[in-house]
Amino acid sequence: MSEQAAKSISGLMQSAQFVLSAARKGQFPADELPEVAFVGRSNAGKSSALNRLTGQRNLARTSKTPGRTQLINFFELDGGSRLVDLPGYGYAKVPPAVKEKWARLIESYLQARPNLVGIIHIMDIRHPMKPFDEQMLEFAAAIDCPVHILLTKADKLKRGQQGKQRQLVRNAVGDAAGVQLFSAESGQGVDEARAVIAGWLGWVEG
Repeated sequence: MSEQAAKSISGLMQSAQFVLSAARKGQFPADELPEVAFVGRSNAGKSSALNRLTGQRNLARTSKTPGRTQLINFFELDGGSRLVDLPGYGYAKVPPAVKEKWARLIESYLQARPNLVGIIHIMDIRHPMKPFDEQMLEFAAAIDCPVHILLTKADKLKRGQQGKQRQLVRNAVGDAAGVQLFSAESGQGVDEARAVIAGWLGWVEG
């Protein structure tokens, strides 16, 4: 990708603006704008990744307390498209009824959005491919939605360890998803992830 194209994509990502939060299906935007959803286990770095990709420090709320994102948050981009932040899943320290409610909300979104063009799946590079991650990949396959995995917090591991973890995940998912290293802290992998999103949204060929 040319430097000019990368700058153009960066500008579009930085145009992200909060639109609304939804607690149920009836509150989802009723239009057909293409959407890219961000999913991941609680505390995997989903909100931090979204903030880094959009170049906005506080677009998505971040917290040291897992499970902070409890609603589906929609962010609109210039040119007519959206990024969608889904609640983190798999956090054990909430009541079972709350976990079930979050799961139903995530499922209702994934099943009800024909305009969903791709899923950015966030995994902590130190703890990838947990049962909830495997279930999400199976669900994405069932609805025939492309997935790209960001192995976040890559800066926490040495280069050799990063490579081993990436290969482990690649072997596990095969052709079911793209896999890359990512660090919201250092910026590692930002351009690569933005390019994937740009391809899904039709900003570039790919």
